[in-house]
Amino acid sequence: MYPLSIYDRKKRWKIWLFFVAIAIAIFTLLYTDYMVKKLSSEERSKMQQWADAYRLITSDEDLSSGTQNYLLNSVIRANRTIPVILADEKGNINSVLNFDSVKDSDPEFLKSAYIVKQLHQMQSSSDSIKFYFDPSDSTRYNILYYKESTILQQLRYYPFVQLGIIALFLLVSYLAFSASRRSEQNKVWLGMSKETAHQLGTPISSLMAWMEMIKSDRANIDLTLVEEMDKDLQRLNLITERFSKIGSEPILKEANVCEVVSMALDYMSKRSSNKVIFIFEKNNASDSLCMLNIPLFEWVIENLTKNAIDAMNGEGKITCSLTDLGNHIILDFSDTGKGLKTTQFKAIFNPGFTTKKRGWGMGLSLVKRIVESYHRGKIYVRHSEVNKGTKIRIQLRKTNS
Repeated sequence: MYPLSIYDRKKRWKIWLFFVAIAIAIFTLLYTDYMVKKLSSEERSKMQQWADAYRLITSDEDLSSGTQNYLLNSVIRANRTIPVILADEKGNINSVLNFDSVKDSDPEFLKSAYIVKQLHQMQSSSDSIKFYFDPSDSTRYNILYYKESTILQQLRYYPFVQLGIIALFLLVSYLAFSASRRSEQNKVWLGMSKETAHQLGTPISSLMAWMEMIKSDRANIDLTLVEEMDKDLQRLNLITERFSKIGSEPILKEANVCEVVSMALDYMSKRSSNKVIFIFEKNNASDSLCMLNIPLFEWVIENLTKNAIDAMNGEGKITCSLTDLGNHIILDFSDTGKGLKTTQFKAIFNPGFTTKKRGWGMGLSLVKRIVESYHRGKIYVRHSEVNKGTKIRIQLRKTNS
């Protein structure tokens, strides 16, 4: 395969961008997990100090020293972020802290359904510290229940928020890049098409004048040659008309799909090698009608034919099959060429993608634009196998559906 370098570079940049985003996400998760564990360990240590201070204050030990008593109370009051519930051995709640600054000291609040629910949640976790008032008495103790502070909870969920922001940023960047690229491609297509039509106009006008002069001298010319030259001149006019329609809304008219496809295949078969066999299967779609711009749709058939001949290296069989499904017309275009890999099914319609050493990779991109943008149809690779061939399907809506 020989994709254009610009297409290959864009694909590589997308891959690198994806891996950089993954690396940032992994680093964020690991670092935040480290910080969460560190902060969680510190909160556990603080709660142990809090429990020890409370045990000393409420025990029978001699705490006559005012300074010592003050320091112990300072340890308890220093906790302003970690929610705490202190209960006895029977499960009775003695005090709470950091649930509500106003209600924490209210006895009724200690009995409320909210606090009871919080206690049950804390009991189901391992975040609790048991301490005895008297080491020799194992029946009398308190249990200090606590849960993560708001800061720790926010830090724990922070990486997921950050990942969401990164994902949103990548999505917006991708959509903006795609929209910008499509807009740029449209401008290039429009400019190139208009300029081509303009450049062809002058020599065609000149050729038409020369043809009229040649026809006037009927006695000294071969009329057969003149007729063939006139056909080629008409062909140039048709090509100019096609290019002039790119970038503007084409006029669609009701047409017999079978007849349009048949004329296009007939034209291409007469200008192809006799080593290429053309088969046209009309099936039940001989009289099926669709809204078409005939010059543009003939261009689709010609591009598909040229692409198939290139894929077969100028030797093989091209089969065009029409099927009427009631609401839609299905056109299957098959060849016996070198086929495609599954990863190339969509890529072949991208501007700049080509499997030839020489080529711009614009043919199938133009085909897709004509079918989907102008005729509101669908085109896609129906089936393909490497070294066996490819089937491309076009779906068009019938006028009577």
